[in-house]
Amino acid sequence: MLEEIAALTTRIRQSNRAIEELVATKYPEAQALTQIAGVGALTALCFVLTLEDPARFPTSRAVGSYLGLRPRRRASSATDPECHITKAGDALLRRLLVGSAQYILGPFGPDTDLRCWGLALAARGRKAAKKRAVVAVARKLAVLLHHLWRTQERYMPCRRTAVTTAA
Repeated sequence: MLEEIAALTTRIRQSNRAIEELVATKYPEAQALTQIAGVGALTALCFVLTLEDPARFPTSRAVGSYLGLRPRRRASSATDPECHITKAGDALLRRLLVGSAQYILGPFGPDTDLRCWGLALAARGRKAAKKRAVVAVARKLAVLLHHLWRTQERYMPCRRTAVTTAA
């Protein structure tokens, strides 16, 4: 059993190195997306290959709907229930973004504006608030990744702090 675990560990490390090499050589635009803590080479590569062209979307906010990370709407005149996400897009990318969001909101996530926003959302204390916050952070992360890909800007994790320091 231990030999099998060691062999699997070796194969996983080789696969990770191959993915990182692929990102460095063939997809340099994906390498710019890995500057966000919690977004690795696999998530960035899957994001780039799934969306294909950043100009496909008129705004970065449209990416959240494309990936199925928006809540479904069933509003009528009397009620506006909170529904589940649509799950319309690529399931693998959605799973990777949710995993990245869980890292950002988890105990080892760096102190960023995205983390503060997600923790504030989770602290509102409604039913399943932590789960909703994770999905909301994943949606916001997808929007941020698209924006960084489109503009090729350098990521500033604490923009809020930089704005108050400049003022």
